[in-house]
Amino acid sequence: MRILVVSDLHANPPALAAVREPFDVCLCLGDLVEYGPDPGPCLAWVRSTCAVTVRGNHDHGAAQEVDVQGLTGFRYLTMASRRATAGRLSDADRRFLADLPTSHMMTLGGKKFLLVHASPRDPLDEYVGADPAAWAARLGDLKVDYLLVGHTHLQFTLQVGSTTVVNPGSVGLQRDGDPRARYAVIEDGRVELKQVAYDVERTVAAVADSPLDPPAKQLLAEVYRVGRYVPLAPGLNGHVNGAVNGHVKAEAGAATG
Repeated sequence: MRILVVSDLHANPPALAAVREPFDVCLCLGDLVEYGPDPGPCLAWVRSTCAVTVRGNHDHGAAQEVDVQGLTGFRYLTMASRRATAGRLSDADRRFLADLPTSHMMTLGGKKFLLVHASPRDPLDEYVGADPAAWAARLGDLKVDYLLVGHTHLQFTLQVGSTTVVNPGSVGLQRDGDPRARYAVIEDGRVELKQVAYDVERTVAAVADSPLDPPAKQLLAEVYRVGRYVPLAPGLNGHVNGAVNGHVKAEAGAATG
């Protein structure tokens, strides 16, 4: 069985279109919306393609219209894109996002899988990197063969006791300096972490045509092009400095993953 695992699509259809893997089952770990300019095609793809999708913090925030305030970094981009996303979601889209489960247990090919966006302890918001001890504490007595997580936008796979922890990285928005889309394939017990180039300038053009504020447009264009958060030059509407790189710990937590 060939399992395609995707996460953190973030309303970026060109990045999603570059993921052209054959698969028997597709699993999605949430954050379908926000940051990117075009949630509709990503939502349609997930509805038609994914056997299971769990809810991410951005899905929850967009569906529930959670207020976010931020002057810099990904918190500012969350605030800006949440306002823009609100006008591009139908009532059916909001219901779909709100109804997504926060976790899902399933068996595939005789193996038990647990799917969450962030962690078993805090499915929406907890930020846990590639730390075996941290995952051992969060797995506790859970008996699963695979724990599939997203949220950090950083690819990794770890063996923690009898459990393989897999983070496929983000399809739609990168934080480690490599702008390529990320995903994972699990086949016959082997996990392959994959990266694929996509038409970044097509996404940048869509951002330019979106209702986002000009500082958010410029910030997002740089994130897409260089694969990490780069602060604007001083003087552009005050959205400068702080949270210098989107992948550092300061950017962890609700509304940033």
